[in-house]
Amino acid sequence: MKKAFALLSITLISFINPPGKITIWMIGDSTMSIKETKAYPETGWGMPFVYFFDSSVTIENRAKNGRSTKTFIEEKLWQPVNDNMKEGDYLFIQFGQYLEFYVSNAKNKKVIPVLITPVSRRNFDSDGNIKETHLMYSDVVRTVAKEQNTILIDLDEKSRALLQKFGDQNSKLLFMQLDSLEHPNYPAGRKDNTHFNELGARKIAELVLEEIRVRIPDLADRIVVRSVK
Repeated sequence: MKKAFALLSITLISFINPPGKITIWMIGDSTMSIKETKAYPETGWGMPFVYFFDSSVTIENRAKNGRSTKTFIEEKLWQPVNDNMKEGDYLFIQFGQYLEFYVSNAKNKKVIPVLITPVSRRNFDSDGNIKETHLMYSDVVRTVAKEQNTILIDLDEKSRALLQKFGDQNSKLLFMQLDSLEHPNYPAGRKDNTHFNELGARKIAELVLEEIRVRIPDLADRIVVRSVK
């Protein structure tokens, strides 16, 4: 009887043990990156993204403002990522060029690459329809994802749909749209249709999470689900 109980206990423990720890490495541009305090309320979507996962996931957001795929390598920002990512990790890549390099390096280390198209800018036509602002770059990402049999999150398409839903005027609420003297970090104001504030960054992060639930079920299992009290 004791042996049976011990075996049952071991079996139950095996089911409740958390999955192995992994890291999501994030490389990309300013719309993803962590911002300095002096840039607040500008917020990269990688910042709120951190809080949606359980303790088995570590987020390493290495995205940098103003970096291209090429300069990310030249400035030695890529090397620490390549040196430290391990089997079972994920590499989220939000760049427009030289993607095969990152994909092949990830696969060689048995890391799962995820290609992400650029986030749409806020740019509406006179009829109130959102314009495509990254068509060339996004098409490159889609092509590479297909050729390399790599997971694709089409954030360009998803973010355009989000902006269209908000509309021309209300979509300003997602971006760095500040009047003069509205915030001490921007006394002259700022009219920026590329970079997000806190709300916009969270909305974009939620789009990525929606795609993870559809396209990456193993990672989706690590998304935190909290009960409403």
